[in-house]
Amino acid sequence: MAELPPPPPLPPRLTDPVPPIVVGSALWLVGLVITLLVGAPTMAVWTCAAGGALGVIGFGIFAWQRSAARRGSRTAQSGLQ
Repeated sequence: MAELPPPPPLPPRLTDPVPPIVVGSALWLVGLVITLLVGAPTMAVWTCAAGGALGVIGFGIFAWQRSAARRGSRTAQSGLQ
C-alpha cells in the first residue's frame, strides 16, 4: 500500500498564537468591566479579573520567550519564531 503524502503546512495566520492570546485576554477584561457595571457577584468579578491578569502575564512571558528565540538565546524555547 502506498504511503500518503504529508499534509501541507498550515498558513502562518493559523499558526500565530498572538491573536487568540490577545482576543482571549481582551474578552476577560471586557467581562470584568461588564461585571463591575452590572454589579455582578464578587466571584464573577474576581474570575474575570484573574482571567484578564493571567492572560496579560501569559502574553508577556510568551513575548519574552519569542524575543529570546529570535535573537538566538541558547536558553530560549524552540519553535517560537
